[in-house]
Amino acid sequence: MWDTGRPFQIAAEMRRYNLEVLGISETHWTQVGQQRLTTGELLLYSGHEEENAPHT
Repeated sequence: MWDTGRPFQIAAEMRRYNLEVLGISETHWTQVGQQRLTTGELLLYSGHEEENAPHT
């Protein structure tokens, strides 16, 4: 998901469809945190603590 430009692509699609909240699953992100994009959107994420944790 953190591939170059991917968060901005998601934010653009949210604006296109007039969405204020979007839930995304199966991202395989690790840790918990938030990221504010330069365009103003706030991404909140929660994943496994370990990089290679089995998905439940």
